Amino acid sequence: MTSTPRTHMLRDSRDGSPAPWQRTAAGANLLGDDGNLGITIFEEITALAGRYEAINLGQGFPDEDGPADIRNAARKAILAGANQYAPGMGLPVLREAIAEHQERFYGLTPDPETEVMVTTGATEGIAATLLALTGPGDEVLTFEPFYDSYGAMIGLSGATHTTAPLLAPDFLPDLDALEAAFTDRTRVVLVNNPHNPTGTVFPLPVLQRIVDLAVKHDAVIVTDEVYEHLTFGPQHIPVATLPGAAERTITLSSAGKTFSLTGWKIGWLTGPAELVAAVRTVKSFLTYSSGAPFQAAIAGGLRMDDSFFAEAAGTLRAKRNVLSTGLRAAGLDVFQPQGTYFVVADVAPLGIDDATDLSRRLPGLVGVAAIPVAPFCHPEGAERTKTLLRFAFCKRFDVLQEAAERIARLGEVL
Repeated sequence: MTSTPRTHMLRDSRDGSPAPWQRTAAGANLLGDDGNLGITIFEEITALAGRYEAINLGQGFPDEDGPADIRNAARKAILAGANQYAPGMGLPVLREAIAEHQERFYGLTPDPETEVMVTTGATEGIAATLLALTGPGDEVLTFEPFYDSYGAMIGLSGATHTTAPLLAPDFLPDLDALEAAFTDRTRVVLVNNPHNPTGTVFPLPVLQRIVDLAVKHDAVIVTDEVYEHLTFGPQHIPVATLPGAAERTITLSSAGKTFSLTGWKIGWLTGPAELVAAVRTVKSFLTYSSGAPFQAAIAGGLRMDDSFFAEAAGTLRAKRNVLSTGLRAAGLDVFQPQGTYFVVADVAPLGIDDATDLSRRLPGLVGVAAIPVAPFCHPEGAERTKTLLRFAFCKRFDVLQEAAERIARLGEVL
């Protein structure tokens, strides 16, 4: 018997339309014009960082573990036998802690029984939400640049991905352009705030305009707020707190960024019971549940004293400043981030017009890796951001200092 070639198995759908994997790849900018599948820019740059033994400031994960109390709580849970399936909605202790967190910091009061659900990281929450609520004929509006998983899941859902640009130097939207991006087909507006990759924290007038437009077009608001506690000056404002928003907003967050435990993949979403139920229907057939011994540990983390959250943001702010100093010393224009793990810098002052090409050469040139911003965009946005690089500063101070010194030599080796 002759086996069927894999290329045949990966064909388009029988009606000639793109297969689900193709829609996913195209949405994440991984499908070439020739139909060949590429790898993510994260994989590519991480591989180059390993080849040249470069400091990897590309991917946004810390190089220090989170609080010992939280890690010890997970160890105890494992030893105590919490190693089987958690309930599909998540352990009650974590759902209750999430509800308490929302009330404590924002005055929101979700019902932990019906309006809070634990997910396998915020990424799964986003996937389940988009697959539950959107499909062919719908539009999903995001800001651009956008996190790559947004495009991938919008593509998989069959919806159309529309965007409103965030423009340098402040990376805020033009409100007229934002209004023009909404249509009567806009089913979901997906807002990442604080914003990756730009580091922008959206102010109240922008957020309220999003809500008003969502109400006008009867759209669901989905907010990715994983960096909610990592802001450097401006206060994070959850969209769900604004007039007209609560009844149409799903709010997502996770433990990974706040507690430097990205590998645990514990996320959650909150929102109206009927929307949460719809998302749960899809989520149940993705992972059902995950991370049982980690869930109670994260519940303890969410109940930590306010000083922990303030200190986490303060430390990250100091790290931002160390790296930004090195970038400026190299002659780059630095756009000061107001939150997140990332700083965006423009390489145009060095006479470079292609940051993606530079990102592939940077590990060999100075021993530092960074991610270009253009892959977070559609073609028009990629052209607008073609000279921008994103650097992660969620690393140890000594690592960032060494990276800053290496980057400062960039002008000498170009």
